[in-house]
Amino acid sequence: MNLNNHSERIIRNQLTELLTKASAHSAFDDAVKNIPFENLGKKPANLPYSIWKLAEHIRITQWDILEFSRDPNHQSPKWPEGYWPQEDAPANEKAWETSLKQIKNDLDEFIELINSSESDLYAPFPHGTGQNLLREAMLIADHTSYHTGQIIVVRRLLNDWE
Repeated sequence: MNLNNHSERIIRNQLTELLTKASAHSAFDDAVKNIPFENLGKKPANLPYSIWKLAEHIRITQWDILEFSRDPNHQSPKWPEGYWPQEDAPANEKAWETSLKQIKNDLDEFIELINSSESDLYAPFPHGTGQNLLREAMLIADHTSYHTGQIIVVRRLLNDWE
């Protein structure tokens, strides 16, 4: 697809905002702010996941999409078990902080990829089945938004959300 430079910049800016800002929903950073450590591993009644499991799932999936988008030799984890942590809670606060930092760093790297003048948003990846960078950006946004909502539900059920 051949768009003029102005239109291309608008699309790249809109994707960056979609991935980083709250619009019609809460942002991931807001959803995970100030969670008491002891709440990270709690699973409210009838829910199969904790905040830790959801955040780690976001981290693993976003990392996989980033690597798939930039490395034709990347091997994705086995579905579905490779995309979810085994443990309900982080081993310690450092593990939690490391996970959040990796989510941010991987997102920053993906945004750099989106905004690179060498990146074609529309060209299918030669190693995929029709995926392109535009689709993968929307996939990260959609996936993270969905699970961010689940984190907020867990926090509400734990009486930890205003």
